[in-house]
Amino acid sequence: MKVLEKNYFWMLLPLLRLIADAAEHEEVAKHAIKLHRGRGAAITQRKQWVLDGCRKLSGLLRQKTVVLNKLKSAIRAVEKDVSLSDEEKLFQVHTFEIFQKELNESENSVFQAIYGLQRALQGDYRDVVNMKESSRQRLEALREAAIKEETEYVELLAAEKHQAEALRNTHRNKSLSVLDEILEDVRKAADRLEEEIEEHAFDDNKSVKGVNFEAVLRVEEEEGNSKQNLTKREVEDDLGLSMLIDSQNNRYILTKPRDATIPRADHHFLKDIVTIGTLSLPCGWLCTAVGLPTMFGYIVCGVLLGPSGLNSIKSVVQVETLGEVGVFFTLFLVGLEFSPERLRKVWKIALQGPCYMTLLMIAFGLLWGHLLQIRPTQSVFISTCLSLSSTPLVSRFLVGSARGEKEAGDVDYSAVLLGMLVVQDVQLGLFIAGLPTLIQAGAGAYSSVVMETLRILALVGQILFSLAAAFLLCLVIKTYLIGPYYRKLHMESKGNKEILIVGISAFIFLMLTVTELLDVSMELGCFLAGALISSQGHMVTEEIMSYIEPIRDFLVIIFFASIGLHVFPTFVVYELSILMVLTLSVVIMKFALAALVLSVLLPKSSQYVKWIVAAGLAQVSELSFVLGSRARRAGIISREV
Repeated sequence: MKVLEKNYFWMLLPLLRLIADAAEHEEVAKHAIKLHRGRGAAITQRKQWVLDGCRKLSGLLRQKTVVLNKLKSAIRAVEKDVSLSDEEKLFQVHTFEIFQKELNESENSVFQAIYGLQRALQGDYRDVVNMKESSRQRLEALREAAIKEETEYVELLAAEKHQAEALRNTHRNKSLSVLDEILEDVRKAADRLEEEIEEHAFDDNKSVKGVNFEAVLRVEEEEGNSKQNLTKREVEDDLGLSMLIDSQNNRYILTKPRDATIPRADHHFLKDIVTIGTLSLPCGWLCTAVGLPTMFGYIVCGVLLGPSGLNSIKSVVQVETLGEVGVFFTLFLVGLEFSPERLRKVWKIALQGPCYMTLLMIAFGLLWGHLLQIRPTQSVFISTCLSLSSTPLVSRFLVGSARGEKEAGDVDYSAVLLGMLVVQDVQLGLFIAGLPTLIQAGAGAYSSVVMETLRILALVGQILFSLAAAFLLCLVIKTYLIGPYYRKLHMESKGNKEILIVGISAFIFLMLTVTELLDVSMELGCFLAGALISSQGHMVTEEIMSYIEPIRDFLVIIFFASIGLHVFPTFVVYELSILMVLTLSVVIMKFALAALVLSVLLPKSSQYVKWIVAAGLAQVSELSFVLGSRARRAGIISREV
């Protein structure tokens, strides 16, 4: 049938090329559809085509019925055969049933193809929406067929394994050695273990609501000539670290193998970490030589290795995730130098300053949005993102400087700056929690202004309750738990410092988990962990800092390199003028707003501190990438924004 359809198409193709006029072209298309429907073909040709097609199809269906009857007879014969064991009967019957399923699925595929052809011929060739719907239905049918075929293939693999094992048992020598018997027992125990720990994740999730079937490409990474002599079956059994690529060009790597008894390593991720660690050294040296902070060298390292450079980083998400751990340790060390006594001195400024700055940024954003005819929802979101400042960036300069300020007895500007940054991290959790409210506001989903106001007030109340719970928990830990916990760690770590490092790391992760469960930022939990440890005294702070700083320094290299992966120099060159104007505008505006707010909040004797703090806040947080990506997926902002 498909061959005859192709013949009709090639008969019409020369005719279509000769027609240049649009009206004649439309008439030819209509004639082609009529011809495929059988309306414009000659009577004898149409009858012959129908007779040949029906004769072949009916012959195949009769042959299929005969084979199915023979299979049923074979199944009954196997069930009555007393010479076979129950296990062998089950295996043979299962094999026959698989073949029956293959025949039935093949028949269904034939009729599905006929139905699809009928639906396509009945459609309007000028209606793109109708053709898209037909294509979607065919794609869904192909995906379901692929799932069924994959299941049948897995069953055939299991049957083949069973058959090979039965043949081995048949030809095996009856007199086994002691070693052979031991290995046979180990093999059976290993098979039972694999069956027990196998999760059947594919079968369990394919029927879950919201799961979509997609076509993906599986790319095998060959190392040298190690796989040239392997058969296709051996390559399929060896999962290795093959990469999956979907139709949207997203790449996926293996996270949990089917066989959990074999240890595996992601060599892509290992190569990425080694490459970043190696290239960060000359980049850091170069920045040090020209008088720049080393963090800029690490960002340049990410640019060189990222998509805009050599494009050698394969596990981008994994590198960014490891870099986030560096942020956790950085904020812990910042909290370690930021004692609760210093926090109490500046808590009013730290709490009020970021709130006033955010409100002023939103007000200016709405004003400029009105002048530039930007939607209010988009203006509010952009202003909110720009109001955030980078805590890891500033804390890299503050670590160490705080100690100098303590000794000099000068005004502690670092306490004000760091307190405001920590409150901004709390605001980030509020913004993420309030993102659905912005989405609904942009879609006009609220029934009234009263309901919208109540929803926002409930959201603010939830955040305030979470913050109160977090600080109450910190008070309990500081009063009853942190002292005995550290003394126990210190006692157990004599001669074995890894116990102390693991214990402190576990405490950091516990605090960030608690703050995440309370719907505030994980960064706040790391900062509070450091502040709680610092309450144990200066000697404790110095000891822990000497152990954690090397870990932090390595992970921070990964963090700043991961930022460089998202910097594209070619785009910066193409849009240099507008980017320079926007960057200078944002920096100047944030500096001016921060200075204005601090001039109101700071006492007169410390007014000069506002210039230093305002300069530290006059930049945009890298966490705006997180908010921006979520807002783009939700449709609040466009790709260009």
